[in-house]
Amino acid sequence: MVLSRSSSAFWLGLSALASGLLPAYAYDNSASDNRRDAPYLHCHNSYWGQNSYGATGTNTAYYQQNLSYYCQDDVINAFPIAFLNVFFGEGGEPSIDLANICSTANDPVFEGTQLPVCTFMASDIETCQSAGKIVTISLGGATGSAGFSNESQAEEFANTIWNLFLGGSSDIRPFGDAVLDGVDLDIEGGSTEYFTNFVSTLRGLMNGGDKSYYLTAAPQCPFPDAYIGSVINAESFDAIYVQFYNNYCELTNYDDSNDWDYSTWDNWAKNTSPNPNVKIYIGAPAAQAAAGSGYVDAATLGAIAVATQENYSSFGGIMLWDASQAYANDRYDEAVKSYLTGGSGASTTTTEAVVPPTTTATATSSTPTTTSSTPTTTSSTPTTTTTASTGDCAGVAAWVANVAYTAGDQVVYNWTDDGTCTTTGVAVGTFVKVAYQSKEAPLNVGPKVSAVPNLSLSSALAAKTAPPTRRNSRFFRF
Repeated sequence: MVLSRSSSAFWLGLSALASGLLPAYAYDNSASDNRRDAPYLHCHNSYWGQNSYGATGTNTAYYQQNLSYYCQDDVINAFPIAFLNVFFGEGGEPSIDLANICSTANDPVFEGTQLPVCTFMASDIETCQSAGKIVTISLGGATGSAGFSNESQAEEFANTIWNLFLGGSSDIRPFGDAVLDGVDLDIEGGSTEYFTNFVSTLRGLMNGGDKSYYLTAAPQCPFPDAYIGSVINAESFDAIYVQFYNNYCELTNYDDSNDWDYSTWDNWAKNTSPNPNVKIYIGAPAAQAAAGSGYVDAATLGAIAVATQENYSSFGGIMLWDASQAYANDRYDEAVKSYLTGGSGASTTTTEAVVPPTTTATATSSTPTTTSSTPTTTSSTPTTTTTASTGDCAGVAAWVANVAYTAGDQVVYNWTDDGTCTTTGVAVGTFVKVAYQSKEAPLNVGPKVSAVPNLSLSSALAAKTAPPTRRNSRFFRF
């Protein structure tokens, strides 16, 4: 099918009164009533912009479509546009990459910049907003070029974002007269020094605006997040979309209290966050192919969400990656939300066989934090572990938190001589995903279509990333 040239980001949030389009409630991130029959149901969010399904699937009917296509019901309530992936490009201006919808590869740019002209998206953004949904711009991504060299640069960049996307004015607004509802920080690399200056300045501009604006962040689940952790500790955010996938603390380990750490994030929300009313969302892959690991079916995610909703007042809702994957996976988004609204869920049978992405894993310095059995306390994690001296791992160096490991490196973590050098049930020498970076733009997207994936490579990767058998000691080969 031919895709329309207008679209926007896709998040699930609280629904709003539709202007003749949807019989829904208004988005209200501050809603704290945990009753499943409350008139304000917790938010359902999902990213839009990267055509995740198009990077791995072959059915063009499910390729990412225009934003208003995803705003035709009350399931998805908030849409972050992913991504603004370059902070300072040609002419000192940022750039955005929206895969098959709008990018520098396939669309004109403003003169003297690498900022694509996506003004055709304005009507879609405004259509979704009129339906009570919020649309934000997400900065960064797994491959984003983000960072500041000093305080003044960070503060000036806040003004740039305000003028290009929010309540300010500029001759080079990518979405024309459409005014977005806020900013999301999905910083998964580089330095976050001076980000507090950026957020503080941006929040000041938002507070002086003529409508409500939202600030959100999308850390990975290991606490504290290696990149954005210090920023959310210092500045006030409205919601935190925690990525409970591609890590040891992912949804598939929900029943393991040593790994699943929502209670740690809840404790942070209530006792550390500058905004004590901040909401914590459960971030999940919308399909098996949407992430390296951590996918659970809609019934399982629904049950986890309901239990979390009943036990933690910080619970805000569900975040999915991403819209295209959710729709291709037999409306996974709709099935999950039905559990939060008191329904029994819909069919979650995938309508097409899809394969995991072929992106390789990236080792990071995120420090795994193990939660204790008490919901709101955590035990500390050492920055180094003991080098193995006996057993099959003898002589293998200990893992160190501040070391960036590369291919071929071998380490042990919390070594116990249990007679084997693996936690995964795979032979020593095979690769184990430690901290897979998920939200990455497709690298080979043609004009308004996506490339056919390498199925044999994807299948091989799927075999290597099968759920591991857990044992005492942990061996990683990068």
